[in-house]
Amino acid sequence: MKNKKKMQLFLAKHRLGSVQLLMCRCVLLLSITANSELKDFIHINDFDKATILKMLDRAAEVKALLKSGERTYLPFKGKTMAMIFAKPSMRTRVSFETGFYLLGGHALYLGPDDIQMGKREETRDVARVLSRYNDIIMARVFAHQDILDLAKNATVPVVNGLTDYNHPCQIMADALTIIEHVGQLEGIKVVYVGDGNNIVHSWLLLASIIPFHFVCACPKGFEPDKKTVEKAQQAGVGKIEITNDPKEAVKGADVVYSDVWASMGQKEEAAYRRQVFRGFQVDENLMKIAGPKAYFMHCLPAERGVEVTDGVIEAPNSIVFPQAENRMHAQNAIMLHLLGK
Repeated sequence: MKNKKKMQLFLAKHRLGSVQLLMCRCVLLLSITANSELKDFIHINDFDKATILKMLDRAAEVKALLKSGERTYLPFKGKTMAMIFAKPSMRTRVSFETGFYLLGGHALYLGPDDIQMGKREETRDVARVLSRYNDIIMARVFAHQDILDLAKNATVPVVNGLTDYNHPCQIMADALTIIEHVGQLEGIKVVYVGDGNNIVHSWLLLASIIPFHFVCACPKGFEPDKKTVEKAQQAGVGKIEITNDPKEAVKGADVVYSDVWASMGQKEEAAYRRQVFRGFQVDENLMKIAGPKAYFMHCLPAERGVEVTDGVIEAPNSIVFPQAENRMHAQNAIMLHLLGK
């Protein structure tokens, strides 16, 4: 309360324009509300509901600042980020690198052949060396243990850019997009149709701290990790369902969500999966069952004509591209939080 009064006095004393006011609010609000304990961003449920919502609020504020054309807000000035890519990605690289640059920092891309983490050099050694050069590390890897080992041995914050187990930055971007379009996250119904993969695991972990209805409709044998489902259900926060009936699942959905049926590293299974996943394509008929108010989301890249039709992606209620843009804004907020900015 004392800090809030200080902020109000500061803003009243200095007659600032709207952009300057937003900048001041961004800086001062985080100093008041952010958790002083700096920690890694590995799983969404490592944080409590209040902290996740504060990060999402911050993402919206900094997004508005960047959209206004303001380029003097540079909280990452003089800071560097090492980006480890065992898995290549357009959105992850461009969103992190551009976002960090727009807020004043410098990001270094380290591709699959630059480090060969765990092969050419042990993960614990990579973590300790990069910590001495950089202020933050982002890693997009295959094995989840790799991100855990990085975080354990790094002395700077580590951000999970994706593992085979989860994809928390994507779900933060998704949550921001839903708030922008639906108006809220709590109490809505999100229906994921497809493979019970890392995206689903992150949705489950989010539903374990924020109350909303999450349904995963997938073929038998392709359900998400059982322990993760049980953990999310036992939290008793969100309503969680796993089903094999997509048509029943999408009824009353606020959001219908899809992803590729064969992720990176599973392409040899693509033909087999196309057979198994018949009936799980998000097409115009499935969206009609969901209802006229249902939005469509996809984390991209999409195989049009496979898990989703071209007509659904291009429909007016598709928010796939605002969702992709929000990767940058959500990640900026995560990094601001971790760096105490």
